[in-house]
Amino acid sequence: MAEVLVYSRPGCHLCEEAVDALLDLHSAGYRFELHEIDIESDDLLLRRHLERIPVVEIDGVVASELVFDEASVRARLDTVGAWSR
Repeated sequence: MAEVLVYSRPGCHLCEEAVDALLDLHSAGYRFELHEIDIESDDLLLRRHLERIPVVEIDGVVASELVFDEASVRARLDTVGAWSR
C-alpha cells in the first residue's frame, strides 16, 4: 500500500485543506496510508519545510507543495498503483 506523508504544522489552513483533499481521494477509491508529520516536532524538519508546507510526499517522492496540486498527487498515486476501483 502506498504511504502518503503530509508535512504540516498546527494552525496551517493550507495543510488542513491538503489533508481534506487527500481524504476525499481516499474516499473516491485511492488506497494509501496517510501520515501527518508536524514539522515543529523537529528543528531540521522545520528548517527544511517551513516555507513549503504543506508538502505531500508519496512513497518518498514529493508530489505537491505549498498549494495542494491534485493532478500531480493523482498522477503519483496512479504511478504507485494506489487506485483500487
